[in-house]
Amino acid sequence: MENITVKVNGVEVSVPKGATVLEAAHAAGFEIPTLCYMKEINEIGACRICVTEVNEGRGFRLVAGCVYPCTDNMEILTASPKVIESRKRTLELILSTHDRKCLSCVRSGNCELQKLCKDYGIEDASIYDGAKPEYEIDNSAAHMYRDNNKCILCRRCVAVCANTQGIGVIGANERGFKTYIGSAFDMGLGETSCVSCGQCIAVCPVGAIAEKDYIKPVLEAIADPEKVVLVQTAPAVRAGLGECFGLPIGTNVEGKMVAALRKLGFDKVFDTDFAADLTIMEEATEFLDRVKNGGKLPLITSCSPGWVKYCEHYFPEMTENLSSCKSPQQMFGAVAKTYYAEKIGVDPKNIVMVSIMPCTAKKFEIGRDDQNAAGVPDVDYSLTTRELGRMIERAGINFLGLEDEKFDDPLGISTGAGVIFGATGGVMEAALRTAVYTLTGETVTDLPEVRGTAGIKEATYNVAGMDVKVAVVSGLANAKEVLEKVQSGEADYQFIEIMACPGGCVNGGGQPQVAMGIRNFTDLRSERAKVLYNLDKEMPLRQSHNNPAVKALYDEFLEKPGSHKAHELLHTTYVKRTINK
Repeated sequence: MENITVKVNGVEVSVPKGATVLEAAHAAGFEIPTLCYMKEINEIGACRICVTEVNEGRGFRLVAGCVYPCTDNMEILTASPKVIESRKRTLELILSTHDRKCLSCVRSGNCELQKLCKDYGIEDASIYDGAKPEYEIDNSAAHMYRDNNKCILCRRCVAVCANTQGIGVIGANERGFKTYIGSAFDMGLGETSCVSCGQCIAVCPVGAIAEKDYIKPVLEAIADPEKVVLVQTAPAVRAGLGECFGLPIGTNVEGKMVAALRKLGFDKVFDTDFAADLTIMEEATEFLDRVKNGGKLPLITSCSPGWVKYCEHYFPEMTENLSSCKSPQQMFGAVAKTYYAEKIGVDPKNIVMVSIMPCTAKKFEIGRDDQNAAGVPDVDYSLTTRELGRMIERAGINFLGLEDEKFDDPLGISTGAGVIFGATGGVMEAALRTAVYTLTGETVTDLPEVRGTAGIKEATYNVAGMDVKVAVVSGLANAKEVLEKVQSGEADYQFIEIMACPGGCVNGGGQPQVAMGIRNFTDLRSERAKVLYNLDKEMPLRQSHNNPAVKALYDEFLEKPGSHKAHELLHTTYVKRTINK
């Protein structure tokens, strides 16, 4: 690729031809602020916070740095008085219609607009006060709320919903000063075909959209002496929670997380990885049964509730391809309120099951039909990684000073196969480890073909003389592409893993929010996934079928994978929904 030379604040740097001013500044060690820009997703130059002075031989002028291409020998000034004054004026205009109740905002202290106002010394936020639209808060969705009074019209949420997820249930309504972000015909988000993935929350720079917070009822349950409150944590949470406390992206905080949960007062701290191993036992058995007995193929994984709801809305005819297995979250709750309840002699009605998830769709999932193995909900409350971070802070726990602790037994025992569930390709790899062993007796661990953050990965494995064609997909726009190929006959797979969020659960809609200036130049998915793959390597057991606690569960309670009792407790059904957007 041809390179050109530019000067950024006097620093000469070589960049690829076609690079933007923003990219050139980053290469030279200078960061240009943005609000609307998301690399390859929302490159619209709308917010004008990124304005920068450039000189291409005709004198300096202001341009939108996020989209303006560099030319050879261009001079760039990223923080001249003219640039700073322009950015300040833009911020003041944004604030003129922004609900400035910052002290009570869920994003206070982690708000991109708030930080910019501090950086640029905005002292009088009322300088352009005048007409100000007022909007009702949309609470119609199970997993989140929308507050357009705080929206700054950056359109990040619109872009990620339409471009990354291929759904597009929100967009810009009206025009000019009356413009607002909403659904068609002013439907509430809960009335649309939203799949609850939360990717819009992950990219919102302010507090205009956020997950529904269930910290209060969880704390009330913990304080109730009549209740036994159990907590389970998903694999990806330990790879993201540290970011809530200033630790670098990709820091494993499993031990501190367990210690913090005990300090919060949970009666037992368990690992969803146990249920991930259990899921593999059921799913691998289901896959082999379909292959041997002419069942519906390809089998498609059902661990991601955002993907499941997407399938129900947009590909209802393919719900028969979905694995009937509940997600690990729901399997865990079912086991906790049956098998474990018997072990400890507690009525399931007095057990409160709390999950900590990197996912907002889990909040929708706990309310689905057919998720009540003990006659009560399998899971009572699902909190995001962010909610757990806030919960720890509010309790005054010194997270960074905690000593590492271990999960409780027996539902805290897991294998490496369980922990990699949090990364795209992890479910596929875990399932193949057990399927290969079941068919051949051979032990396999690392399967690099299904690893990595690519949106679509394909591989063929020869197992016991049979070619097994698999696909691993993350991001729902990619899911649409693959499923359309399956339907047309262009693609022939036996097994497909689909995760709603790009990169899998490590990049879930409930993970810590990271400023776009970092997201645009750092692969969060890879850094967080490394935590899980490193844990996998260190685990003494790396195949789900070797989990002693799972073996005991079958011996003492479920009989065998795929048994009638296992189906009653661990499997579910789906709904063919309509598209409404």
